[in-house]
Amino acid sequence: MIRHIVLFTWTDDATDEQRAAVATELRGLQAVIPQIRAFTVGDDAGINQGNHDFAVVADFDSVDDYLVYRDHPDHQAVIAERIKPILASRAAVQFSF
Repeated sequence: MIRHIVLFTWTDDATDEQRAAVATELRGLQAVIPQIRAFTVGDDAGINQGNHDFAVVADFDSVDDYLVYRDHPDHQAVIAERIKPILASRAAVQFSF
């Protein structure tokens, strides 16, 4: 199994509507990319200062399945159209578990 974790910090001018669109469109990927085994996204709970604003946790059966997701045109469209316009910073990791 491969787990993919991404953390985003949004720009100061990112609107609530833009942030919500990211979550909605990312959640929709599970319906079009069957290689996704589990998929969770969400806003930071605001418990600790200095955290990123948003997280994605996705599980895949194999590296090849992750690569299908990574390169899928619908995923790439969400990145280009929804995430990049409001992205201040990003951190990511993939690991076996």
